[in-house]
Amino acid sequence: MVDVLRLFIDRTATPIGELMVVADDEGRLRAIDWTDREAGMLRSLRLQYGPRGFALQPKRNPGGLTHAMAAYFKGDLGAIESLPVATNGTPFQRKVWRELRRIPAGATLSYAELARRIDRASAVRAVGHANGANPISIVVPCHRVVGSDGSLTGYGGGISRKRWLLAHEVAATERR
Repeated sequence: MVDVLRLFIDRTATPIGELMVVADDEGRLRAIDWTDREAGMLRSLRLQYGPRGFALQPKRNPGGLTHAMAAYFKGDLGAIESLPVATNGTPFQRKVWRELRRIPAGATLSYAELARRIDRASAVRAVGHANGANPISIVVPCHRVVGSDGSLTGYGGGISRKRWLLAHEVAATERR
């Protein structure tokens, strides 16, 4: 008999749309996405865990993660810094995602610099693909990665949300 991963989903309003928070029964964050991108999130979960490898159930504030996200949106950027996460990416993807968590709130980094930081300077495109496959946006802050010229590029939730998240973090950092 195959074990099925139990996942819990909660939905919460944010200033830039309704957010879905997915956690396992140990309270580790497995996915975050916007409700207007729910089909893509479900597709990603099926790719990570198999079409029958998980069961998704509604649960209010699983592992305290929904409240942590609400605190982030209210300006407490530190509320998400140490949240436990679990992903099923490739070793390369997980390396990129770990490095994303090292980008401080309110700062940005280019794809090329991110590739250099993981000792794969020539893998800029692969870093971009790993960044785009990140199932835990905001907490694994893919929105903090920009083009080499500083331009806002490639955010699954849309450039307007990326712009808002970056401005939110800069403003909250300046208030500290």
